Amino acid sequence: MFYTSTRDRSIKVSSSQAIAHGISAEGGLFVPEEIPQISLDDIKRIAGLDYIGRAKEILSLYLTDFTADEIDTCVKGAYGEGKFSSEKIAPLHKLEKGTDILELWKGPTCAFKDMALQLLPHLLTVASSKSAPDKQIVILVATSGDTGKAALEGFKDVKNTKILVFYPNDGVSPMQKLQMTTQEGNNVGVCAIEGNFDDAQSGVKAIFTDKEVAKKLDENGMMFSSANSINWGRLVPQVVYYVSAYCDMVNSGEIELGEKMNVVVPTGNFGNILAAYYAKEMGVPVNKLICASNANNVLTDFLKTGTYNRKRDFYTTISPSMDILISSNLERLLFLLSGMDDGLTADWMAQLSKNGCYKVNDEVFAKLNSMFEAGCCDDDGTKACIAKTFGDYKYLCDTHTAVAVDVYNKYKAETGDATPTVIASTANPFKFSKAVLDAVRPGISEGMDEFDMVLGLHVETGEDCPPQLANLKGKTPRFTGCCKKEDMEQVVFDMLK
Repeated sequence: MFYTSTRDRSIKVSSSQAIAHGISAEGGLFVPEEIPQISLDDIKRIAGLDYIGRAKEILSLYLTDFTADEIDTCVKGAYGEGKFSSEKIAPLHKLEKGTDILELWKGPTCAFKDMALQLLPHLLTVASSKSAPDKQIVILVATSGDTGKAALEGFKDVKNTKILVFYPNDGVSPMQKLQMTTQEGNNVGVCAIEGNFDDAQSGVKAIFTDKEVAKKLDENGMMFSSANSINWGRLVPQVVYYVSAYCDMVNSGEIELGEKMNVVVPTGNFGNILAAYYAKEMGVPVNKLICASNANNVLTDFLKTGTYNRKRDFYTTISPSMDILISSNLERLLFLLSGMDDGLTADWMAQLSKNGCYKVNDEVFAKLNSMFEAGCCDDDGTKACIAKTFGDYKYLCDTHTAVAVDVYNKYKAETGDATPTVIASTANPFKFSKAVLDAVRPGISEGMDEFDMVLGLHVETGEDCPPQLANLKGKTPRFTGCCKKEDMEQVVFDMLK
């Protein structure tokens, strides 16, 4: 299987080249030239495997220049014994009949990003040995909270790599910030920026595509790669857990083999729900893909109207990992739905960059309408949903999962759609202790510090804070720098000396 670029179909690279480079030279994103297919018989067979076995099956369909032994080593290195707190890696939790929560936060940083970022360093090590054996890999990351810590943890002290993470100074939770700024490892760096996630993301992308910067790195035996979901090596592991979720729904008797399920995903950058789309296109019986947004509802508006418009108020919310107005992975979907029209896709992205908006054609909008539903939920609705879900089911959601639960409840009430449904749960609630505590006991957090709130949340709900979060108490931050967007390039050079 070969990969091409969303902005230049003449490009043809292997999976290892796509993963090692992260982004195409002209700014496009790598996508497989075709989507591999799995049959119901394949799904029945895969359902009999554990998560490691399922991952090996799906990854081997996309990473065809990796040997079976290389994939085996990568997957076991990511999901092997002791890496995740659940043997199932991505377990389902039944909320009620017909509704299951896909818990994607059992990894070392308590966020769904671990599902990919425990695997990506292994994939990148193999990929770079094939396509860039003499280069040191420099990982640049923009984060709205969870990707940064998961990437830092995944790449910590990985041979022949350096990693630098940028995050919006006032756009992550205190726990997320503490996770990043106390990161251990000799090859890691963290810097806040003045601005929001979109500023960090566009700044990183500008550095990636700057030919002079690339030349300077090359002269020093280095090359950039990415741990953001613009890297195909981030996206393909996420496809696995949607295939796995369907297998688990069949195994539990929630659905019959061949029966469809809905998938609900809280998302800002569109990568997590795009992975579900790939699973659907592979042959997993999916009915509706339901996209859940917070108050930054640019995706909801796009999926309902066909017009993408980032020229709007930006809100700092209690679900900060979704505080995004430029959803980079949407580019991959538009490329596919347009019949892999690189010129059209490039034109839409140019309009977004220049004018802040674009409108897709009727054909693409019709395809969007047939597959996707969308809704949004503000902070008050998010807190109300956390309280109601805990009150009704004794299940504690984080602020992002609650957005998805609220949007799904509204969708079900409006449509009457009783299709069995999987809701992606993206983070442990203790990563957002203040908001979750205030949801279950309004006003109680006043005057408390972060770890008072952690204790309060435990007392109020009986839930335990994961040790990797609890053990941050008293740790002194290593990284305290903050820069302007225009100074990000110099921060990179300073880190690389």
